[in-house]
Amino acid sequence: MARNEQLIRQHKILQLLEMSRYGRTLEELREDLLMDLGLSSLHERTVRRDLEALVAAGFDIQDESLQRGRVYKLGRTERGIHKITATATELIALSIGRDLLYPLAGTQYWQGIESFWNKIQEEMPNGVWEHYERFRKSVHVMGGPTKSYERQEAILRSINRGITEHRVVEIDYEPVGRPVSTRCIEPYGLAVYQSSLYVVAAAAEVQDPQERLRHWKLDRFHRASVQEQWFKPDPEVDVSKHLSNSIGIFSGDKPVPVKIRLSVRASAWIREDPWHPDQIIAEEPGGTYLLTVPVAHHLEVLPKVLALGAEAEVLEPEQVRESVCEVVQSLASRYGVASGGD
Repeated sequence: MARNEQLIRQHKILQLLEMSRYGRTLEELREDLLMDLGLSSLHERTVRRDLEALVAAGFDIQDESLQRGRVYKLGRTERGIHKITATATELIALSIGRDLLYPLAGTQYWQGIESFWNKIQEEMPNGVWEHYERFRKSVHVMGGPTKSYERQEAILRSINRGITEHRVVEIDYEPVGRPVSTRCIEPYGLAVYQSSLYVVAAAAEVQDPQERLRHWKLDRFHRASVQEQWFKPDPEVDVSKHLSNSIGIFSGDKPVPVKIRLSVRASAWIREDPWHPDQIIAEEPGGTYLLTVPVAHHLEVLPKVLALGAEAEVLEPEQVRESVCEVVQSLASRYGVASGGD
């Protein structure tokens, strides 16, 4: 068995014991590990050896015989090593972050967020917590997500295992407007974008290194199964750098600069809500402004330009300008303009 698999399993055992007030039996730990790690099989003897290895490493894991069997618990030294302290302002900041991360509801990440939030709440003196609750009512998080990924929880576990162990994952995927197809992907990481989760993964069958890495929306997964096949991660792949090439969630390793002429109002709006950290806005003669922004795919800039209406005009590249023109002509045809002014 690969060494990293053993370490992942033991780390998960510690998490399970930490979240369990009344402890877990070997069978309960085994079932949790099978579900959380997406394993196809696991023997109790393996779980017992993992517990023994953790004890040998110095973790305070205690066991006792109860009516439901031998139960394993984390000792108090492992649960209360650090005292958590926070000010009311820090609590407000954390709670806002918690609201913004609600797209992770139904996943193990959300379980971690809730577990940490509950620990903080238990540690806070009443005075600090009351001060926090009073001021938190004055800060509102708007435009929050209206969905969770509880239905895809098992799929996400398999994806995470594929990322951690560098394993190929077989998926059933349904792109918008196309039928479900079975694919094999090599997952590198996850991205949260506008309340949705995306898997950054290479398409196993694609050989061109410039085309392999793609973004797969978790909503479109019907199934994910970790395969016995390992893949060697490309050392050139930097997920953070890769994601920074786009102003949205479109994939692409070679961003193209798009030049857009803006009105005074549009330039002010985009300064307030930037499209990309590397965008440049320069004033032009005549009172207009030129926006230069890197774009991974011309479709990702299209809705942003259209949202500005007559306040923006794409200058180049020609492909983006033509795309805007096609949409505008289609809209004009669909809505029509009555002649004669009546």
